[in-house]
Amino acid sequence: MQLSEQAFNRLNTANDTHGAAMKAVEVALQWFNGGDLTITRVWINRARRLHDKQPDDRILAYLLYVDSLVAIDEARNDVAKDLAEQLQEVTDRLNDPGFNALCSTASGVTMLPFARTSEAFAQLDEAMMPVLADQVPVDWAGDIYCAVIHECHRLADLNRMKTWFEAMEVWRKGPKVTASWYGTTCEVHKMDLHSATKTLSEVEQRLVDAIAAMGDFPGTAGKGYCELGEIRRRKGDADGARQAFKQAREHNKDPQPGEALLRCQLGEADAAATDLRMRMDAEQDDINRTRLLPAAVEIALARGKVDEADRYCTELEAGAEKFDSPGFRAWARHARGSVLVKQGKYDDALPVLQDALRRYRSTQCRYEMAQVYEWLSQARQGTGDTAGAEADAANAQAIYHQLGAAQPQADAAPGGLTKRELEVLAGIAAGASNRDLGKQLFISEKTVGRHLANIYVKLGVSSRTAAAAWAHENKVRPTSFAP
Repeated sequence: MQLSEQAFNRLNTANDTHGAAMKAVEVALQWFNGGDLTITRVWINRARRLHDKQPDDRILAYLLYVDSLVAIDEARNDVAKDLAEQLQEVTDRLNDPGFNALCSTASGVTMLPFARTSEAFAQLDEAMMPVLADQVPVDWAGDIYCAVIHECHRLADLNRMKTWFEAMEVWRKGPKVTASWYGTTCEVHKMDLHSATKTLSEVEQRLVDAIAAMGDFPGTAGKGYCELGEIRRRKGDADGARQAFKQAREHNKDPQPGEALLRCQLGEADAAATDLRMRMDAEQDDINRTRLLPAAVEIALARGKVDEADRYCTELEAGAEKFDSPGFRAWARHARGSVLVKQGKYDDALPVLQDALRRYRSTQCRYEMAQVYEWLSQARQGTGDTAGAEADAANAQAIYHQLGAAQPQADAAPGGLTKRELEVLAGIAAGASNRDLGKQLFISEKTVGRHLANIYVKLGVSSRTAAAAWAHENKVRPTSFAP
C-alpha cells in the first residue's frame, strides 16, 4: 500500500496524469478490498479528477467497476445498477476481454440485491472465461475472484464457492501471481468450507494466521474477528469468543449474529434478542438481513417466544425463495423444523428436519447437521420413538466430538441460574472481586452487581459469603477466576 501510494505521488508530481489516474484507481481497489470505504472514496475522487483532465475509457472502466462495488457495499443498489450500466457502455467501446470480465462481474454483483440470482451468477460465470484465459491484469483478476466468492458467502452457496476457490487456487499458482493478498483476504470466507474436513481448533488456527497476515485493514480484519468469535463460540470458549467479538467492533465490524448467540448461550436471551433486533432494524440489505434470521429464530425459541420464532422463520423462508439460495433453503428448513418441534407438531417436524439434514449433508455443514440431529431427537421423542431419539442424539454427539465443539448442556442449571449468573457465582466462589469479574467477563462492574443481586434472590441468600458457600455445596466449580 505504501509503495503504491508513493508511486502515485511520483507520477502526479511528474505530471503523468494518465499514469497517476491509473495508479489512483489501483490504490482505491486495494483499500476497498481492505474494507475501508472512506479512504476508498478518497482515491476514487482523486482518480476521477485526474481522468477529467485527460479522459480515457480504460481508466473510466476501472473507475466505474470499483465505484459500483463500493455502492453495493453501502446498499446503494440503484446507484450500483446505474454504474454497471455505464460500465457496459464503456466496455462496448473498448471491446476488450479483460474489461468485459470486469463488466460481467459488476453486472452480476449488482443484480443480486434485486434477487436476479440466476442471471447474476450467469454473468459471474461469464466473467471467469477471460480470467482463465489470462486476459485480465492480475490485480483485477484477483478482485473478480474475491467479489464472486464474497457473494457466494453472502448467499451461503457453498458448492459454488468451493468451485471458485478451486479455480482461484489454480490461478494463484500461475507465473504472474506473486502476491498472496487475494488468498489472504478470501481465507476468511474459506472458513465456510473448512468445516467439512477440519476440526474447529484447526479452523481457529487458520483464522488466527489469516488475520495476522491481513495487517491493519479494518474491514477485512473485522470480518476475520467475527468468524473467529463464531468458531470459539462453537468450541465453548466464551471468553475467547467475547474477546474476538470485541476486536471485531474495534475494527468497525458489528459482530452479529455471533455475539447475540453467545449471549443467548450464556443465559442472556432477552439481551441477545434486543441486540439482534437492533441490528436487524438497522440493516438495509435484504441478503444481509436474511443471514441474521436463523439466529433470530434460535434466540426466540430459547426465550419461549414460539410465535415470534414462527414469524422470523416465515421471513427466512420467503428470503430463501426470493434469492433462490440453496444455503438459505437449508437454513429455512432447519428453522421450520425447530419451530414445529416447539409447537408440539412432532410428526410434521420429522420430514422437514430430514430435508434440512439432507441439504446440510450435501455441503458437509457438520455443525448444522449436529444441530438438526438434536431437533430430530426431540421430535422422535415426542412421537414416542425412544430408540430413534437416542440414535439421533448419539449422532449429534458424535459430530460435536469430531469437530471439537462444545455440546449443549442438557441438564438444568443449579438453582435456576443462567449461564452468565453461574459464571459470576463461580468467580465469587473463587474470591474474585466485582471489578476483576467485570474485566474477565468483558462486562461492567455495575452489570456484575446486577447479576449478583439476581443470584441472591434465586438462591435465597443475602451475602457474598453465603452465595460462595452455596456454590461450593452445589459443586459450582470456578474455572478461570483466580482471586
